[in-house]
Amino acid sequence: MASNAILMPTGVLSENDDEICSTVSHAEENSSQQRKIEVVWTNVTIYIFLLLTALYGLVLIFTSAKLYTTIYAVILYHLSALGITAGAHRLWCHRSYKAKWPLKVILMFCNTLAYENSIIIWTRDHRVHHKYSDTDADPHNAKRGFFFSHVGWLLCKKHPEVKNKGKLLDISDLFADPIVYFQHKYYMILMPLICFILPTYFPIILWNETFRNSFCLNIFRYVCSLNAAWSINSVAHMWGKKPYDKSIFPAENKIISIITLGEGWHNYHHAFPWDYKTSELGKYSTNLSTLVIDAFAKIGWAYDLKTVSAEMVQKRVQKTGDGSHNVWGWGDKDQPKEDYEKARIILRKIT
Repeated sequence: MASNAILMPTGVLSENDDEICSTVSHAEENSSQQRKIEVVWTNVTIYIFLLLTALYGLVLIFTSAKLYTTIYAVILYHLSALGITAGAHRLWCHRSYKAKWPLKVILMFCNTLAYENSIIIWTRDHRVHHKYSDTDADPHNAKRGFFFSHVGWLLCKKHPEVKNKGKLLDISDLFADPIVYFQHKYYMILMPLICFILPTYFPIILWNETFRNSFCLNIFRYVCSLNAAWSINSVAHMWGKKPYDKSIFPAENKIISIITLGEGWHNYHHAFPWDYKTSELGKYSTNLSTLVIDAFAKIGWAYDLKTVSAEMVQKRVQKTGDGSHNVWGWGDKDQPKEDYEKARIILRKIT
C-alpha cells in the first residue's frame, strides 16, 4: 500500500510530482544501489518537527491531556485509516467495489483527514507501485532497504525512473469522478482545515482542552497513522509468509494488518489486487476495513464487491506459494499424515 504523506507526501515539496513511472530495465534496477541520494532537507526538517511534536504528545497523554482528548485521537486515527484503506486504496485505486455518492463523500472526508496527499496523487502512486513493484520505478522500492521503503523515499528526490516513466499511467477515471476531482482541486484548502485546524479546535471548544494538548495529540495521531501506512511499504514487504506467491517481496503480516485495519495481508493483495477484502478470508478482527465496507453494502451504499474464487486461490497457492497456506500448503512429503487428512477435511468443507 503506497502511503505518500507528511507535508510532502510523494513530493508536495519535492520535484516533478505530476510525473509517474513505467518500466525499468535490469541494468537500471542494479544502478539503484550506486545512485547518489539527493536529500530534500525541507522534507527532513518537517518530518523531524512532526516526530518531536508527536513524541511530546505521547508524553502529554500520560501527564496532562484529558481522557476525552486521547479517545478522540484514537477515533480520528481509525477514521483517517478508513479514508486510505476503504477509500483511496480499495475503492478508487483498485476499483474493487463501487460506492454511491454519500459513501464517497464520507471516504473523501476521511481521506483528507489522513493527509497522505489527494486521492488522485495517492492512487496514481499506488498504481505505479503495483505495476512496477520493487523496481526503480516503484516510489518506495523495498530493494533499497527498510528505511528507504518506510520513509526515506519521502526525504530524497525521486529516482529518475519515477520521473521519466510517469506519463504512461492512465488516471483519467479519477479526474472523471466529481468528488475526487473536487478534493484534488481544493486540497490545499480542505486538508489544513480537516486534518489540522478542526481536529485541534474541537477538543478546546467541546471539553475545554488546552491548545497545547489538543494540537500535540492531533500531531501524535497523524504521525501514528503515517507510520502505520508506511509499515506496509517496509515491514510487509520484508517479513512474513508468502502462501500465495513466494517470488515477490510482499508478505502476510498479522500485526501490520491489525494496525492498518486490514492492509497487512500483503502477499494475497499483490497476488489478487482486485479483491475488496485485500485478504483471502477477510476476518473482521484483523480487517476492520472489510467490516465497514460490508456494513455499507448492507444498506446499499457499497455494491459490486469483487472477490476471488476458492478455485483461483487454490491454483495460485499450489503453483507459486511457499507452502505456508493453512489449507493448500499442507500435504507435502514432510507433513505428518494426520495433518494431511485434516487438510483434506477442511478442503471438502470449503469447496
